[in-house]
Amino acid sequence: MEPQWFWIVILAVVLMETEGCLEQERVALFQLKSFFNDPYSLRDWVDVNGSRCCQWEGVKCSNTSSRVIQLSLNYTRQWLEDPYAAVYLNASLFLPFMELKSLYLPGNGIAGFVDNEELASAFKKLQLLDLRDNYLNESMLSSLSELSSLKSLYLGGNKLAGSNHTKDSRKQVMMKLEELDLSGNLLHNISFAFIGRLSNLKSLSIEGNNLQGCIDIKEMNKLTKLEHLDLSRNQIESLQSFEEFASLRKLKSVELDGAFGDGTVSLLQVVQAFPSVQKFYLYGNYLNNTISPQELENASTNVQEIYMSGSHLSNNILQSIGALTSLRRLQLSNSWLTGPLPTKGWCDLWNLEVLDLSGNVLEGSIPSCFSNLTSLRVLDISNNRIEVPSLFRSFSNHSHLKYLLVDQIHLASEPTYQIRTKNSEFQLKVLSMSNYKTKGSSKELPNFLYYQYDLRYLDLSDNNFGGQSPTWLLENNTRLQQFVMSGNSFKGPLQLPKHANVNMFEVNMSNNGMQGQVPVNICSTFPQLKAFSLSRNAFEGNIPPCFGGLKSLFWLDLSYNNFSGGILEELAKSNSLGILILSNNNLSGKIPPSIFISILYGLHLDGNNFHGAIPNIDTSAIRFSSLHDIDLSNNHLSGKLPRWIWNASSLETLDLSNNHFDGHIPLELCNSGSLRFLDLSWNNFSGSVPSCISSLSIEHLHLSRNRLSGPLPRALYDSSWLVTLDLSQNNFTGKIPDWIDTLSALSILLLKDNQFESGIPSQICRLNSLSIIDLSQNKLFGPIPSCLSNLSLVPTYEKSFRTVGLSTGIKVLADLKFDSMHTYSGSEEEQVVFTTKKGLYTYSGNILDYMTGIDLSYNRLTGQIPPELGNLNELHSLNLSHNSLTGFIPSSFSKLKQIESLDLSYNKLSGIIPIQMMELNSLAVFNVSYNNLSGNIPHEKAQFATFDESSYLENPLLCGPPKHESCTGTGSTPKSPNASDSEKESAENSDDPHQNVEATDPSRKAYELGKSNTSAVREQGESSG
Repeated sequence: MEPQWFWIVILAVVLMETEGCLEQERVALFQLKSFFNDPYSLRDWVDVNGSRCCQWEGVKCSNTSSRVIQLSLNYTRQWLEDPYAAVYLNASLFLPFMELKSLYLPGNGIAGFVDNEELASAFKKLQLLDLRDNYLNESMLSSLSELSSLKSLYLGGNKLAGSNHTKDSRKQVMMKLEELDLSGNLLHNISFAFIGRLSNLKSLSIEGNNLQGCIDIKEMNKLTKLEHLDLSRNQIESLQSFEEFASLRKLKSVELDGAFGDGTVSLLQVVQAFPSVQKFYLYGNYLNNTISPQELENASTNVQEIYMSGSHLSNNILQSIGALTSLRRLQLSNSWLTGPLPTKGWCDLWNLEVLDLSGNVLEGSIPSCFSNLTSLRVLDISNNRIEVPSLFRSFSNHSHLKYLLVDQIHLASEPTYQIRTKNSEFQLKVLSMSNYKTKGSSKELPNFLYYQYDLRYLDLSDNNFGGQSPTWLLENNTRLQQFVMSGNSFKGPLQLPKHANVNMFEVNMSNNGMQGQVPVNICSTFPQLKAFSLSRNAFEGNIPPCFGGLKSLFWLDLSYNNFSGGILEELAKSNSLGILILSNNNLSGKIPPSIFISILYGLHLDGNNFHGAIPNIDTSAIRFSSLHDIDLSNNHLSGKLPRWIWNASSLETLDLSNNHFDGHIPLELCNSGSLRFLDLSWNNFSGSVPSCISSLSIEHLHLSRNRLSGPLPRALYDSSWLVTLDLSQNNFTGKIPDWIDTLSALSILLLKDNQFESGIPSQICRLNSLSIIDLSQNKLFGPIPSCLSNLSLVPTYEKSFRTVGLSTGIKVLADLKFDSMHTYSGSEEEQVVFTTKKGLYTYSGNILDYMTGIDLSYNRLTGQIPPELGNLNELHSLNLSHNSLTGFIPSSFSKLKQIESLDLSYNKLSGIIPIQMMELNSLAVFNVSYNNLSGNIPHEKAQFATFDESSYLENPLLCGPPKHESCTGTGSTPKSPNASDSEKESAENSDDPHQNVEATDPSRKAYELGKSNTSAVREQGESSG
């Protein structure tokens, strides 16, 4: 045998041996699995031929001995019974793992070990032990104290409540321990004598232990090797005891986030308490902003980094912080800084490299002393009222400045001025300047950009820049990686640079006014694209098939354009695309089957002209492990739903609305355990709702405008996740069930236009989150429950769900390099159609979050209007029309301060219109027509002065403007000769509340129009809502 082949064989043998652990360890792993029994974890721990345990999940073996050296069993125990019951782990199970060095056991409900005397034997070589988020108490510290090899111990998130675990002070305690995490326990103000004996400790966290007042930490001065200390989220009132830390000369980093809440301690006092520390984390504190002259004189010259985001500060901090002359990084974002930037103090930080003042209310211009900060490399003044000259002369002398973030600031125009030649030393790598404010409507690209040649990241989004697309920026900056120009007003065709840019991985030109066809050389110009968006423009023609060949392309958004043709096979078979958004174009043809196989996360083909059935495909070839979102709504698809679609185990959003699907909703729906949003509305589905639906975690269920029938399905019983339930415009019958209150999270209930025949159950009042109720156009009878006044009607962000989108940004790393951040927000934006203000309106996003309304119209309700409804002071719309309600209009309605639409027409109400209702300043639509009201119409002021006679028709005893009948006569005003009494009586007494109202009710006609021409009504609602 040749020598080289000999060594190849030897290497192969070694590699094969390392794939399988020793037999006794393999057996021991199976014994462990009986304890760590979560069915979704450790699924490859199986006793079959060819199963090599060193390759199993959570197992790591030595490359030389093949012994197990690391076990990662994080959150792998299933709590079948009481999740708070104490569970003890048998330490002897680990005895076979003689080379075990690292053991991760967090989140398994462990309260201790069965045989503590075995710990030292089982873990004699253990160097790292992670027991976070279990139920351990202080006795565990005594049990672990004999682990002589341990270097890292993580006990955060347990129930440790004291330190009396070791009575023998001469006993050697984990003498090699270098890292100890005791965060999130119940230590309170204990003695730290035990910790003081850990002489080799380098890192200590006591974060979140409810330490209060003056903390006794004298024992810690023995930790002479300590380098990092975390005392965050305690309640420290005094720094006197911290004088002990003066002897800890190796202490370089201290975390005190949320530790000071009463404003008695100043920043310089904190710095002085730790004279050797170079890095302070002080997020979310309330510090004293007054600095004494003595504190300034004694300021430390060692501190280099201070992070104070989210603290409560004043501009005094900027005036005094100049005393910390060695400071290199200063982060004061979102810290309540107001007013102009001071002209002294902070400008003396000659060594400052990173300054973050974003998210404050600073205003005015940048002072001239800013030129002193010649070492500055990163500056973030975003989200302030600071005014920056459009020529950026404030920065032109800062040759070291490479990262400039000036989003949402004020840009002051100034006369044309040639700031530098193209060899200017002011060359940025990162510029983020989105959504800035300026005087006047027209905006031009800042002049200094013409002289930038080294940009890597450029974000000029949402600035309304006009003209042709700035190709010169791409030509000048050949190393550009991210180019974000969305939300401007660029016109004309998409122009590309003459030469390819192999560094570019993100181009976003969405939401402009560009048109024409996408250049065919787009892929060769940017061959390394990862994210590309041209959405919301006017591009046309075919989608370039070359996108399917880009090996790195993950995100492609061409939505809201005029692209035509079909989806080419090259694009459908892409091996890299994770999210494909082609919504709202003019695409047509059949959807190719391969596209369901290739797309990894999100497929959005809604708002096109695709036809035919969803293709049947081989489910074994589908990468369903990560597919989250499918939206095929608003097309011309037909047929029955394929069964494979329900096998997508990670599918969270499925929108097939407004197509022509028919048949029953498949029982395979029950397999969709991750489904949160399901919209099958506006189709031709029939039959009942699958009985298993309550076992799913669906939050938003839309089944409206189908042919579903039967009683309100008990399948929905106890669907505690459900936020939106829309079953409107079907053929459901029976009563609204008493178990409706088991839908405890329900915020939107739409049962409009069915055949429900019952009273309104009082249990509906127990739905504390309910804010939109539409029970109109049914056969409901009886009184209106007065308990509806108990509804809180508070805004809830769960209603609007999530919007499809890709957010981008940058993060400056410790080495002053930048890292790109891409966040994919999948799923759908929730939309709800609700009748108000005499029309159908579509509510979505933030507007939906705040929308509240009750519609009980077109039923057979009787009795008086409960005056308690006046307590619904957050209500925006109330429609009780077309019932048989009697009595008076409650004067308590004057408390409906948010009401915009109030319709009480077509009832049998009597009495006057309460004069107090003139206080309703938000009321835009008011209708009390076809009742028996009398007296003077309150027409003199406020909103009532805007209502015309149509609000008061067929109330013979009402008088005064805007009616023509005067209130000065002594007798009752006669009925109008053209009043249609017979029509009104028929409408009130008909067995079918849907009949005999069209001739007299314009709102009913609007509804019928909406039913026949949905797209027109949708457009009306979106533009008006």
